[in-house]
Amino acid sequence: MKVSELMNPDVVTVSAETSLKQVADVLTERRISGVPVVGEDGRLLGVVSEADIVLGEQGPGRVRGRLLGWIVDGGRADGERLSAQTAGDAMTTPGIAISAGADVSLAARRMIDAGIKRLPVVDGDDRVVGIVTRSDLVRAFARSDEELEQEIHRLVRGGLWLDQPERVEVQVDAGEALLAGTVDTRSDAELLRLFVARIPGIVGVRSTVEWLWDERKARV
Repeated sequence: MKVSELMNPDVVTVSAETSLKQVADVLTERRISGVPVVGEDGRLLGVVSEADIVLGEQGPGRVRGRLLGWIVDGGRADGERLSAQTAGDAMTTPGIAISAGADVSLAARRMIDAGIKRLPVVDGDDRVVGIVTRSDLVRAFARSDEELEQEIHRLVRGGLWLDQPERVEVQVDAGEALLAGTVDTRSDAELLRLFVARIPGIVGVRSTVEWLWDERKARV
């Protein structure tokens, strides 16, 4: 499954000149933890997250201050006025993003590695075209066996360029893919198993797929 199939195209963005007061309003109103910062051409400049505008620990016995409260209240956060005034000042750059054509498994790894909850989705020109969140990924991994079977059938028919895809039998049981049948080459069988294993929601693959020609032996 590609990120483009899962992303939300209704993504809110801000400019580098957007005030932190406005950023706070966006995060609060949308109930989100971060927002992409884009240039006039729509290209991603960075990301402002709640973490970027939260004060660190203020010392023993003192509570963690939050910039959001300081912005909304128009006062000081624990007696300190922070220097950042705009999204451009506070954003994390370069912003971590994912291509619309990338596999969702890559999006999941990128979120886990970076410890973030959402990824801006960009096109080939680095323009923001959507957003994908951890919740979106959870839904992808929680698909039914029937949905997973349909996904594998689509892969077999179109994604692997098999000459006779109807020779491959597919069944999914509790997230485990069971593959049987015959393909032309050993490489086809190995690629089939590899790509099925990468489908979100598949927890394992058992394959008895046979091949008509072993090109490895032919090269010996």
